Amino acid sequence: MELTTLWFILIAVLWTGYFVLEGFDFGVGMLLPVLGRDNTERRVLINTIGPVWDGNEVWVIVAGGATFAAFPHWYATLFSGFYLPLLAILVALIIRGVAFEYRHKRPDPQWKQRWDLAIIVGSTVPALLWGVAFANIYRGVPIDADKEFTGTVLSLLNPYALLGGLTFVGLFVTHGALFLALKTAGDIRVRANALAARAGGVTAVLAVAFLAWTLGLRFDPAALTTAVLAAVALLAALSANRAGREGWAFAGTAATIALAVATLFLGLFPNVMPSTTDAAYSLTTTNAASTPYTLKIMTWVAVIFTPIVGCYQAWTYWVFRKRISVKDIPA
Repeated sequence: MELTTLWFILIAVLWTGYFVLEGFDFGVGMLLPVLGRDNTERRVLINTIGPVWDGNEVWVIVAGGATFAAFPHWYATLFSGFYLPLLAILVALIIRGVAFEYRHKRPDPQWKQRWDLAIIVGSTVPALLWGVAFANIYRGVPIDADKEFTGTVLSLLNPYALLGGLTFVGLFVTHGALFLALKTAGDIRVRANALAARAGGVTAVLAVAFLAWTLGLRFDPAALTTAVLAAVALLAALSANRAGREGWAFAGTAATIALAVATLFLGLFPNVMPSTTDAAYSLTTTNAASTPYTLKIMTWVAVIFTPIVGCYQAWTYWVFRKRISVKDIPA
């Protein structure tokens, strides 16, 4: 396998890990005003992701760094053309992180409500805009012969991209509700189960429409396979949730997100950013890549450090595996 192909796969794996792990973080944040009826319940919701949310964000940092090092032309075109949406995502993530740290600093209810709003916005905006961004990457954007983006922000807000954004929001809300059903006890768990069933039905409609449109834009047999498997995984997750098997249900939505991201990357390859101006101007794994020596050094670094990071995160989840309820929240 060529190193350019290997790093395309590794970057796809990094984005998959980010959306699977950070997806339930976003879902919990968006569900804060829905499932958290009072301050104590909202503290339960926040505590379910408190030990892991910042570790989950490491995946997007590594994915961005890997793209910069392995495919610098892709990174340059993507971050210059999508500058405003990516800036909005960054600001939202910063606001959400600050809200997690400052919410408990004062007992004033109004103080807590404002930071709760920051958590909600900081979770919803990235979920929506990541879907819009990846839908545009798959669909293609105006790129000229100099590998420069020639469109505008408005050109990114096309119907297909907006459907992608809504699909991401729906998937993350369902994923987050199932995570809460898995991690909480008592009344919150019951309400999270019920909400996951309702959100999952809406998400299934959005996901089928988005994946069908995706395959219509650029058909690929492997992408068709993963798209069908994603639909099956989502239905299996909803069935498991109905049966009260939260662990299997959460695994099902995790598989759905992973297979949906795989569908996008499989349909994209060997392009990394198609051009709607002229197919000859598209960025590919070949013309957007770094030198072979750079990719070789990066491969050795990845082989050494990726297992270490994976083991550390797995250990973190094992340590904080127990359910929590309002009884665990001190007055």
